Order: sequence, then structure tokens, then C-alpha cells
Amino acid sequence: MHFVVHYTDKPNSLALRMATRPAHLEYVKNSSCVCMGGPLLAADGETMAGGVLVLETDTIEQAQAWVQDDPYVKAGLFESAIVRAWRWSVGNPSLPKA
Repeated sequence: MHFVVHYTDKPNSLALRMATRPAHLEYVKNSSCVCMGGPLLAADGETMAGGVLVLETDTIEQAQAWVQDDPYVKAGLFESAIVRAWRWSVGNPSLPKA
């Protein structure tokens, strides 16, 4: 099952994000459940201000546990980290093209 994780950074937290980013990227790289993801950008189109990840796990509890172990979460970067079940329809390589 797929889950979308929507992260929103706390205000004025770019320094914390950058300091924690190598550990977060290593965590993502070594996780078999991450399908895709990347940072959300502020209005300037440049500054990272959150993120979105798509995880594939058996249960929402497994997805939530993965999120809780994310170095960004452990560092207190986020104002919120929301996990929701998601049905991948458009662009899913395992489905026939419409």
C-alpha cells in the first residue's frame, strides 16, 4: 500500500534543515520503502520549506514508524508531518496506460 507523507518545516528552520539534510538523505537512500519524494519550496521557488515522500509499506503504522525515525523528524524540523494512504493511478508503471 502507498502512503504520502507531507512535511511542513517550522518557520526559520533552514539552518536546521541543512545541518540535518545529509543524515535524512542517507536514511532515505537506505530505505527500501521510499518510492519518490523531494522538497517543497517556499514562494521564492528556491528555499526548501517542507517535503513530500511516497512510501510503500504494508500498513499506515509502518509508514508512521518510518516517519518517526526520519532524522528530520528526530531533529524537530517539522511543524507537521502528515501520513495519508494514497492510491497511485496516474503514472503508475504497474497499471496500463489510459
